[in-house]
Amino acid sequence: MPTRDDPWPPGTPCWADLAVPDVRAATEFYGPVFGWSFVDSGAQFGHYHIARPRDRAAAAIGSLQQEGQPSSWTVYLASDNVDATAKLVGAAGGSVLIDPFDVPGNGRMLVGLDPCGASFGVWQAAGQIGIEIYDEPGSLVWAEARLTDLAAGRCFYTAVFGHTFQPSPGMPGDYETFQVGGRTAGGMGGKAGPAGMPDHWLPYFSVADVDAAVSTTEHGGGAVVTGPRDMPFGRMAVLIDPFGAAFAVHGGPAHEQQGT
Repeated sequence: MPTRDDPWPPGTPCWADLAVPDVRAATEFYGPVFGWSFVDSGAQFGHYHIARPRDRAAAAIGSLQQEGQPSSWTVYLASDNVDATAKLVGAAGGSVLIDPFDVPGNGRMLVGLDPCGASFGVWQAAGQIGIEIYDEPGSLVWAEARLTDLAAGRCFYTAVFGHTFQPSPGMPGDYETFQVGGRTAGGMGGKAGPAGMPDHWLPYFSVADVDAAVSTTEHGGGAVVTGPRDMPFGRMAVLIDPFGAAFAVHGGPAHEQQGT
């Protein structure tokens, strides 16, 4: 079980959480899809539910903070100084939606908006680094920005987080990966998803069997956007949960999952 206890390098996707109108219903949906158990962080933290495969933090589900706010997943990028990052966000043409604030005993965070309109979080670790488990079913395995203006996106994330970009062979021509400290950390591609979906960050969670996860999603009231299909880097599908939030699942190629 690959686990981590040290803070993630700045610019790395290090956490993902979901905001929904009904946390209990969301845990009942996602638990069977990813094999997650949940820990309620208590009233002090708004009953933020930590999702855990094998007793390690992988993601979280919390309540919507504003009436009329759409349900969505937020991907957080690591920072060693959230306040400095907030200044870079504004200078690079983005905006800060939620000013930096402390999560007592855990860290410091903000929520921002890039110039394309995609929201993202920034996390400065203290007691909680973010993702504690990786490369395991139920863990965040990939994150990508899906944007209408890729040039603007690259400029913004380079200026704020120091990302460098490289083409990704075998993927659509506009798709690129971004690197942190010389290591691939995520991706950026053109707009994808249901009609009307704004630019967004899309989290991918690892599963042992993509087709089974898709079936469980549909049985639980979710829907399929694309896939399942084999891609150069494995089998994947983009899905919508019962609340309208997009997420993706990833696993090995179909023949490996079926044991052939």
